[in-house]
Amino acid sequence: MTSPTPQQPQQTPDDRQPPHTTEPTDVPQQAQAPQTPQEASPYEETRMERAIGRGFGLVTARALAPYQTALIRIGFSATWLVFLLREWPHRAVLYGPDSPWSLDMARRLLAGNHAFSVLPWSDSGAWFECVYLLAVVASALLMLGWRTRTMSVLFMVGVLSLQNRSIFIGDGGDNVIHLMSMYLVLTRCGQVWSLDARRARRAAAGAPDGAADGPAVSRDLTGVVLWAVLGLALAVAQLTGGDGLTWFGHGPFPHLGWSLVLWGLWLTHGLWWAVQRYAPGEPRIVLDTLAKLAHNGALLVIMVEVCLIYATAGWYKIQGNRWQDGTAVYYPMHLDYFSPWPGLSDLLGSNGVMVMLITYGTVIVQVAFPFTLFNRRLKNVLLVAMICEHLSIAFLLGLPFFSLAMITADAVFLPTNFLTWVSGRLSRLRERLFTRDRKTDPAPGSGDGEPPARTEHGGGGHTLVG
Repeated sequence: MTSPTPQQPQQTPDDRQPPHTTEPTDVPQQAQAPQTPQEASPYEETRMERAIGRGFGLVTARALAPYQTALIRIGFSATWLVFLLREWPHRAVLYGPDSPWSLDMARRLLAGNHAFSVLPWSDSGAWFECVYLLAVVASALLMLGWRTRTMSVLFMVGVLSLQNRSIFIGDGGDNVIHLMSMYLVLTRCGQVWSLDARRARRAAAGAPDGAADGPAVSRDLTGVVLWAVLGLALAVAQLTGGDGLTWFGHGPFPHLGWSLVLWGLWLTHGLWWAVQRYAPGEPRIVLDTLAKLAHNGALLVIMVEVCLIYATAGWYKIQGNRWQDGTAVYYPMHLDYFSPWPGLSDLLGSNGVMVMLITYGTVIVQVAFPFTLFNRRLKNVLLVAMICEHLSIAFLLGLPFFSLAMITADAVFLPTNFLTWVSGRLSRLRERLFTRDRKTDPAPGSGDGEPPARTEHGGGGHTLVG
């Protein structure tokens, strides 16, 4: 038997749908189906475009190396502060009215080399004392990280004013401080290890959710008063015709005078506060991106400057006969001016093998360091060698401020992981010494603002500066 053929269910005329009812929906779908894949095809970026996008995001998404910039801020300001305090009894002879390099001679020199200094603005001894005291206070406050944006500018003015007043005083470290004082103005050097970071952390902890910045800015009466006082002082100096205050010539940059730079920094600080207070949306994002870009650019310049210092020093040493025959270190050890410990200098200077190793080792380390920056392990080894070299210069040759300045400059290449480890150790030590009466332990790293930086720089140990 054969199976019966399946019968389709009979439809009544009422149940039948008119054939044109499905055409308005089916026909357009069938017609558009071949065009859909072509219209929805995604745009594929080229390898060059992806690389440019990653690079732009790297330099604008965050301020790199917060621990390294904080360390160079502390190091340079502390070095300059200790120098000013040590020379306090002799300040009038070094930079003041009793200096053999008179103020009239300094004015003629400044007119020729177009350097900047506020000391020639007045012949009064009180003006010199005021400038010297301002340099001391600005260095101390910058080291502590109080109002770092403002103090970095005042620190720069103090360094330039005193050093350009008497350019024949210094041991080489003053040149490094001179340059770094200008670079620090463009960096965000108060992100960690500063009073500014602690104030921002407390303001964020005491503010309601989503309004961490508003209360901190609205209550910043000290910052507003400081900004207004400095603007008034700059206006008085501009109206009285202070030397060096030009608009479009002989400034820190070509065609940019010191007046334009100082007024620009003053207006930028005011604009930053106003945007934070009244326009916390897109305008703040734009300014924050520009500030990060300036920070990262200044950080790159600092790194290049350090490399140039060692590269030029090493290559000039190679051309010297005494460095070639391995006896260059012998001669400064036998000069009374560079022998704070004569017995130790004689002991090392009498050992020919030690003198040769130190001489050749110094040249090798200085020449090789710029070429090892992209090899993290080798770079860290040479970094330790250079720090030990500067410590020996400070101890054996009696040049402590030069050595401190160079060690601080080297700190920009210290590993981030090492700095966070040291910060954690110091925080725990501080908690043990000063918070014994507390019943509850603070959160890890709450003392110095490390958690945000660690989150942003989790892989900091693999970067150029880390």
